[in-house]
Amino acid sequence: MKKFFAVVLICSAVGAIAAPVPAKYQASCSACHSSGAAGAPKTHDVAAWQPRLEKGMPALILSVKNGLGAMPPTGLCAGCTDEEYTAMITFMAAPAD
Repeated sequence: MKKFFAVVLICSAVGAIAAPVPAKYQASCSACHSSGAAGAPKTHDVAAWQPRLEKGMPALILSVKNGLGAMPPTGLCAGCTDEEYTAMITFMAAPAD
C-alpha cells in the first residue's frame, strides 16, 4: 500500500513540474504551428523562433494582432489578451520537454 501512495505522489509531482500546454494554443495556434503549415514557425523549433524573438515580444504580439503572411489577424484567437499571446508565443518558442 505504501508503494502505491509513493507512485501516486511521484506521478503527481511529475505532472506539476511539466509545463502545461496553454489551452488556447490547442484551440488556435496549433492549427498551423504544430506542423509548420503555410510557413508558420513550428512549435518548439528554437532556431525558427530565435530571429522572431529578437524583434521583441511587443513586435510579435503586434504581428499576431495584425496578421502576418498566411496568419490571419489575431491568429485565430480573437478573445486573447496580450498576456495570453505572450504565454503562447513563449510556449511555442521554448524547446520541447
